[in-house]
Amino acid sequence: MLEIKRGIITRELFSRPGIQAFNVQVEEEEEKCIVYTDLNGSAKPGDEVMINTTAITLGLGTGGYHYVIANLSQVEKNFTPGGHIMKMRYTPMQVKVLSVEEEDSPFRREMLGAESLENTPVLVGTLHSMLAPLALFLHSKGYKAAYLMTDGAALPIVFSNTVDILKKRGIICGSVTTGHSFGGDLEAVNVYSGLLAARKILQADVIICTMGPGIVGTGTKWGFTGVEQGDILNAVNCLQGIPVAVPRISFTDPRPRHKGISHHTLTVLERVCRVKAILPLPHLEEIKMNYILDQLLQKNILDTYDCCVEIVAEFQQLLEESNMNLSTMGRGIKEEPDFFLALGAAARVTERILRGEKLNPIRLA
Repeated sequence: MLEIKRGIITRELFSRPGIQAFNVQVEEEEEKCIVYTDLNGSAKPGDEVMINTTAITLGLGTGGYHYVIANLSQVEKNFTPGGHIMKMRYTPMQVKVLSVEEEDSPFRREMLGAESLENTPVLVGTLHSMLAPLALFLHSKGYKAAYLMTDGAALPIVFSNTVDILKKRGIICGSVTTGHSFGGDLEAVNVYSGLLAARKILQADVIICTMGPGIVGTGTKWGFTGVEQGDILNAVNCLQGIPVAVPRISFTDPRPRHKGISHHTLTVLERVCRVKAILPLPHLEEIKMNYILDQLLQKNILDTYDCCVEIVAEFQQLLEESNMNLSTMGRGIKEEPDFFLALGAAARVTERILRGEKLNPIRLA
């Protein structure tokens, strides 16, 4: 069940197209809430709202925000024309979108003829924190990168401050929201048509695919939403793209299951992905490199994938100069260097692909 409370909006914290954040008075406490204007229209101080307080009560990682279900001070909303595809279907918050595939779409003709990604490389990751570093590198090399957001975590793309910054700076050429995620420059019914839309409509040189902010994990082998990475790699191959599996690597995370290559990545590569994807790895110090290679050997991954290694010079400097305050799981570039070096390696491998250069395969002594 949902935990629902009433509150009075008091002060605006921030606002950008599609999203507003406010302080809200709830049971004599000053708390924070999010309003998605595509769902509830705009709000203002003094409005009485119904809010979903479930996640905060459970202590879950939502950025400390409640979410507005309804604005009781502005009950009637104007219905905007266009679009017949519903996302978050059969829930009280279902929202209509104009999907690229439907008959009224201005891109209907392109989508009817879309069959192939034409060897476009697709970087498939598991965490939203992977998006900006990958995009920053590719943009610095002059490539058009599109972002495809799945519905594995946050559903409204406007929740992502990262996407807002990347779009405003022209670092990504556009976004596609797929499944039940919504609010991208383009909407698509599923990952397959979303990938084709990124290539055919946005004319992307490369596509970066991850879920939005947040990830569901349970500490079990199969209970995490990042398992979608394997299915997406399969889809890229099916559509004649070049699948690049972005590994999650850490030697800082205190949880043993995430040491070296995360168990999330290992599960995907060993059990879910069924195509010979490219697996880029960063060149790390010997003790760390040996740990990772041992993980891959135990899972027979070295023989199954095109594993390659890259030394990424000046990548950390590029990220620091972006002034984006990049982090993953609350740890920044200096606290989690190997995670970000892995992203640099994946981006550099993708540049090699786009330039028609040979990769650097791993050679065991």
